[in-house]
Parts: sequence; C-alpha cells; structure tokens
Amino acid sequence: MNGASGLPGFRIIDTHCHLDIEQFDADREEVLVRARKNGVTDLIIPAVTAERWDGLLALCMGDPGLHPALGLHPVYLEQHGENDLEKLPDAIVASRPVAVGEIGLDFALRDLDMKRQVDLLERQLDIAEAFALPVILHVRKAHDDIIRLLKKRSLPGGTVHAFNGSIQQAETYIAMGFKLGFGGMLTFERSNRLRRLAKALPASALVLETDAPDLTVASHQGERNSPEYLPEVLTALADVRGESREEVAAFTSANAREVFTLD
Repeated sequence: MNGASGLPGFRIIDTHCHLDIEQFDADREEVLVRARKNGVTDLIIPAVTAERWDGLLALCMGDPGLHPALGLHPVYLEQHGENDLEKLPDAIVASRPVAVGEIGLDFALRDLDMKRQVDLLERQLDIAEAFALPVILHVRKAHDDIIRLLKKRSLPGGTVHAFNGSIQQAETYIAMGFKLGFGGMLTFERSNRLRRLAKALPASALVLETDAPDLTVASHQGERNSPEYLPEVLTALADVRGESREEVAAFTSANAREVFTLD
C-alpha cells in the first residue's frame, strides 16, 4: 500500500464493466469511488442495446476514465430493430467509442435464432472494419464460428470477453490481435481448466475484467459484481502465474491500453 495516498501500489483496468445498467443506479458514484481507491483507473463500458447508448455515452463523457463501446449484444436479439444497425455508424462518428461491442454469438442459449445472430454479428464486424475499430466479443459455444468470420475481415483486434476456449483457439485469436479477458471465474478454486489456461497463455495476451454486475468473484458469490472487486481477479491471475500483482497489473494494463488505444 502507498502510505501517502492510501491507494494500492498498482493501477489496473477493467476491460468489461456494464456500469451503465440499472443495477448501479442507486450507488454508481460510490461504486466508482471505491473502485478508484482499489486501483482501478479506467473502465471500458460496452453497450448491449441501442436504447442504452445515450445514457452510456453521457456517463462516459462525465469521467475521462470511463471509455464507451457501442454495439448490439446477441443475447438481446429481440430488442434490436433494423434501425439500430443503421444508427451505429452515425453513433460511432458522433461519439468516437473505443470499440464496437459488446457483439458476438451465443449458441449456448438454444432459443436464440442462430442465423439472426450471425447476420447481426457480420454486419457489426463490417462496421468495425470500416471504422478500423477493435471489437469486444461475447462468445459462448461459438469460438470456431466467430474465428471463421474474423478471418474474412481485417480488424485491429479487440478482446474476447470471459474467454474459456481452448489453447488452440486462444492462439488463433492472439494471432489476429485479440486480447483474452479473465474475470471473476478465475477466483474460484474449482476453475481448474480456466486457471491452467491463464497460466499457459502469454502475458501479452491477457486483460482483466469484471463483467459487473455479472460473474462475480468467489468472495461475493451470489451478490452483485462490482469493478471494485477487480483486485481479486488480479490476485488470482498473479497467483496462478506465479508473478507479482505489480507485474500482472503492469502488463494487463499495458495490453488494455494497446488494444483500445487509450491515452
């Protein structure tokens, strides 16, 4: 701890936090204050539906450490209209987000139309390519499908949120300029496969995330997740890799700044 400021000796970035949604309406500012006290300097705030874009952008405009991403999430397929996709390029021009996201494929939810998901993703990847923006990917049981779509385009990378694929899939993403996000699941002792993966991957590919308010850390199981808990993910990753928290904080933050072109 830094005795003069009371702040941790590390600075970390939450590359995936839904701070704009209603679960934080009652105490959003207090959550941010606690996160900053815990060393979280910057947060990437990815959109899930177009109706939330304005509120998300307003939140980020009020804080230089909050960085917006705009996109249409596959899980909210029924909430997206045709006009939403048409609005995305103009919204990008007007707001200059750091990424297009959260976008992707979720084939784990069987009631979601797979063909519509693929169409939605392809069109958003085309928009990201046109603006040379990285993408924030949501992928469940669809890594190979998404990799095939990415290989058809020239994108400046991005992040694969809550990565849980194979080492071979990880290597393919990394070769395309992607960073892989690790969050609260890494703090659970039973996450043996995920921990082995986090240990095996190169430091240059790893970023920290919370996905708050979802996917909380082990010490707050059953509760709302929060960006203030990101140091627990940092500690878990450092322990798994046999590295210091300061080392892991430094390379994960550098990776996040690189992929999102943060100042």
